[in-house]
Amino acid sequence: MKIAVAFDSDENVFQHFGHTEQFKVYDIVNNDIVSSRILSSNGEGHSALAQLLEHENIDKLICGGIGGCAVNALGEAGIEIFAGISGSADDAVKNLLNGTLEQTTSPNCSHHDGEHHHSHNHDKDHSCGHGCH
Repeated sequence: MKIAVAFDSDENVFQHFGHTEQFKVYDIVNNDIVSSRILSSNGEGHSALAQLLEHENIDKLICGGIGGCAVNALGEAGIEIFAGISGSADDAVKNLLNGTLEQTTSPNCSHHDGEHHHSHNHDKDHSCGHGCH
């Protein structure tokens, strides 16, 4: 199994999936982490990120904020989503493996930290100011 975590420079779960510049990818065998590596993504947007993760044969994704288009793209790729997660990437993976990480697939995009400026439309297709591509 492969688990990808949207990853920031502080080794925490990055809080805006669509702008993720790197993922930490964990290889799991018999419910144990056997290796990990950094995968650069250049923060190309949710569609490109979903394709990248699908190409890397990722089974599960851990991330912070995520919009509806990304949830749909990842779902179509067969990737399980654990969204709304914060804190240490390593701890999040350990929690997933021991069954204590709650699975959330709902769009949340709730990272209003002043760094990202985007609009939300509150139609049934949630967006962070980007159309689904």
